[in-house]
Amino acid sequence: MPLSSDEHSKKIQRTLALYNMIPNLIWTIINLTPIFIFCFTLMSHKIIYIFLAVSSIPIFLKNSFLDKLQVAKTTSTYKKLGVNVINRFAQNGAIINRLMKKKFPEYKIVSIKESSISSLIGHTYMFEKFHLILFLFFDFTIVYAIVNAHLFWASIILVSNIAYNIYPNLLQQYIRLKLKLYKKRTSNHLHLN
Repeated sequence: MPLSSDEHSKKIQRTLALYNMIPNLIWTIINLTPIFIFCFTLMSHKIIYIFLAVSSIPIFLKNSFLDKLQVAKTTSTYKKLGVNVINRFAQNGAIINRLMKKKFPEYKIVSIKESSISSLIGHTYMFEKFHLILFLFFDFTIVYAIVNAHLFWASIILVSNIAYNIYPNLLQQYIRLKLKLYKKRTSNHLHLN
């Protein structure tokens, strides 16, 4: 018996969630393991809690503030920084989209509906805040490591911070810029018809 449209849509969403879990899990294990080991072997719990509390400030930032942090106004700058390469291996990235298209040929990450585009733009702000929180926590931990002469750990956490927080934030800005351009194009196209 064929699936209803709603059941088929749920199957697509479940498959997408499963596919996205894989790169998330890999990136998380690779980049959070060093800071986890450092924090729970060489830092007091009190310091960890203070760093977490201060690092949580981005939760309260408005999206308009995040727009001011936008590194560039064109996608070409982000491509020069290698963000499009990172996008291949990220959740909802090129590899995931290719796998989804292979399994579900009708799959589209972005529909022409303005609500779909706006929802995806909202997700970029949410992910950017998440990585800003971690970026700050990593930074505080790096400073702590340097002050306490743990230069090896500071170096490892710095590399993890670049891979796990800086590039993902640049990726969110890149995606948001592409979505806003797409929204503008589709909006103009719809008005012309």
